Amino acid sequence: MKALVLAGGSGTRLRPLTHTSAKQLVPIANKPVLFYGLEAIADAGIKDVGIVVGETGAEIRQAVGDGSAFGLDVTYIAQPEPLGLAHAVLIAREYLGDEDFLMYLGDNFLVGGIAPLVDEFRVHAPDAQLMLTRVKNPGAYGVATLSADGRVVALAEKPERPESDLAVVGAYLFTPVVHEAVRAITPSDRGELEITDALQWLLDRGRDVRPTVVTGYWKDTGNVEDMLEANRCVLEVLEPAVEGIVSADSQLIGRVRVCAGAEVHGSRIVGPALIGPGSVVTDSYVGPSTSIAEHCRITDSEIEFSIVLGHSSITGVRRVDASLIGCHVEVAPAPRVPSSHRFVLGDHSKIRISS
Repeated sequence: MKALVLAGGSGTRLRPLTHTSAKQLVPIANKPVLFYGLEAIADAGIKDVGIVVGETGAEIRQAVGDGSAFGLDVTYIAQPEPLGLAHAVLIAREYLGDEDFLMYLGDNFLVGGIAPLVDEFRVHAPDAQLMLTRVKNPGAYGVATLSADGRVVALAEKPERPESDLAVVGAYLFTPVVHEAVRAITPSDRGELEITDALQWLLDRGRDVRPTVVTGYWKDTGNVEDMLEANRCVLEVLEPAVEGIVSADSQLIGRVRVCAGAEVHGSRIVGPALIGPGSVVTDSYVGPSTSIAEHCRITDSEIEFSIVLGHSSITGVRRVDASLIGCHVEVAPAPRVPSSHRFVLGDHSKIRISS
């Protein structure tokens, strides 16, 4: 079995961060979200991985390399335009050959990995297998409708009136029959070849499309809120450790990891929190669900439930919360300016000014 990892797309919902970085490389707990998926694929016993890349392909290649760091053999497949998930399958036909394959969305985050799904697929050998989970806003996702006995009977992509609350999670398993389906469908109203349309094509022809409803944690990390929530989730199981320097006048409370080369002086850190290598926290408060990447400076400031990327500084700021801060960013107070009032008032005016 091979894996097809989708790492194209422009990441518009994470702009301006994705103007300069691939959305799949934005870190969760100081590790790119794409890496969690690659590790999960390796844990499932899959070694051959094709990564579909677009305009950020060079950055993805530099980060992942040949895949050997993950125990994988990686091949890159260029997708000139992001024309849909089924289009990615279409252009990967030569690489995939006639093997079964896993398709994994590179910006999705799944707690618990995908090994159980892969094992189930290998045992039952359906034509396709999906992971589904219940969501509050199904209209934002591909949606599956199940029969009373739990079979998939219909699929729709981002429907205006969803018939269920079961969203399709970004991990799919296919036999080679899906190649016929992606060749047969036409672009949707969005101008994309939708994988849900390909799956519906299989259903319409009596093919076996099996669902696995998961109750574990899943996030499509396409926006800031989901990134922060995924970061919180990973930090909740963080193994506390002090590998750097923590001064005697500092407090570490709960699950806190201070990485090698990091320093904490005169500060209070309440976990779960992660201080990356070479970062320095001075006279500050770092609150729960916060990850500080490498070589950052947090000075005389307060921050919690946030992600700070490498080589950034926060100085003299109260208070930073629920924020995603990119690389080489400087956050500091604005300079004070003299206050004044300027008026053009008509006759008989009355004004009240708070001092």
